[in-house]
Amino acid sequence: QVQLVESGGGLVQAGGSLRLSCAASGRTFSSYAMGWFRQAPGKERESVAAISWSGSKTEYADSVKGRFTISRDNAKNTVHLQMNNLKPEDTSVYYCAADRGLVSLSWDEYDYWGQGTQVTVSS
Repeated sequence: QVQLVESGGGLVQAGGSLRLSCAASGRTFSSYAMGWFRQAPGKERESVAAISWSGSKTEYADSVKGRFTISRDNAKNTVHLQMNNLKPEDTSVYYCAADRGLVSLSWDEYDYWGQGTQVTVSS
């Protein structure tokens, strides 16, 4: 069982930056691949980024490549999403998730989810 709590969301102007964090409970955090996803009102859930259990492999959605960076610290049971050059279309609720399998951008492969943190980018 893994419990996830996101933080770091907020309101930022276009072109600005935010760093999201996800704190995980449980002794087996380092065995999980982790992902960030987002969902805006009235829209489908969208993948953002994912990272393998070791941190050696990362994957990004095309919409965020070159702007977002996912990282993890297994000693602190945390995963981060550094978001730079934010755009109004990045406005959404961001969720972190844990996957007992391999790194993936497919949200339906994830087993545990946080409650989400709101990111709003003004134009």
